[in-house]
Amino acid sequence: MAVEVVDVADVPCVPGADREIELVAAGICGSDLGYLAMGSTLLLGHELAGIGADGAAYAVEAVFGCGTCAQCAAGHRNRCVDVHLRVPGMTIDGGMAERYAVPATALVPLPDGLAVRDACLVEPSAVAWRAARLAGVAPGSRVAVVGGGAIGLLAVAAAQALGASEVALSARRIERVEVGRRLGAAIVSDAASGAGGYDVVIDAAGTAGALADAVGLLAPGGTLSIAALHAGDLPLPFLPSFLKEARVVMSMAYGADEHGVRDVDQAARMLAARPDIAASVITHRFPLEDAAEAFRVAADRSTGAIKVVVEP
Repeated sequence: MAVEVVDVADVPCVPGADREIELVAAGICGSDLGYLAMGSTLLLGHELAGIGADGAAYAVEAVFGCGTCAQCAAGHRNRCVDVHLRVPGMTIDGGMAERYAVPATALVPLPDGLAVRDACLVEPSAVAWRAARLAGVAPGSRVAVVGGGAIGLLAVAAAQALGASEVALSARRIERVEVGRRLGAAIVSDAASGAGGYDVVIDAAGTAGALADAVGLLAPGGTLSIAALHAGDLPLPFLPSFLKEARVVMSMAYGADEHGVRDVDQAARMLAARPDIAASVITHRFPLEDAAEAFRVAADRSTGAIKVVVEP
């Protein structure tokens, strides 16, 4: 399915929307490319940031549940039984547009230090933050991240922010290895793969080979955090996982912790504290009228793209 820039009669909106924002930045996610491959004709975009009618800058928490069930009420819209019915770009229009309307509960006020044009990273950063948090990353943890895409690199930053004493990255593409180094990660070499020893290993790649590497890097009794989407059944190498008594934790998007603090708010604070994250992860920016080229660049690994941003 080809990408086209079109005129729409009405502002795209989420069911139950009561706030409108003027978009400043929208990131292209791998899932957007997947929706296109599945033939979606909806407006794309769920990594969003812009300016509200009140003049304040916001990112968007783009998991839209029913808003009324027990899970939604507890801040876990990612666990709503209806969440699959409200997926921007897949089942409802997304926000890669000049304006977008969302429920007020989905707005994420930006802290000082986070530029609105960089705040489209709040959404993927929240995915990475939740994966690290649910895995129990804490001060003193030794953490490895497998996969050098945007989620993997943001997981490096999240583990650091949560106090890990060591964070290593396993990535194949040299430009992503260099970004990992820039963010302060050690690099897991091919020779070290399978050596074990990390308390938490985060799978941010979503392939059978990456998952095998992740299990190999895990210390006995460690936690394997699945942050990537795997097609079909999870190809978990059973025997080495079993012998290590691996604890396997899966995280789906983002929600809130036991104190009700949203992952998106924690992610926004992390980005505000470290402007180098956005400077390192966002590799390309395009105006909205060049969206087709933006998607071409995002889909072409030879471009060196990590996070491509469309700016309406």
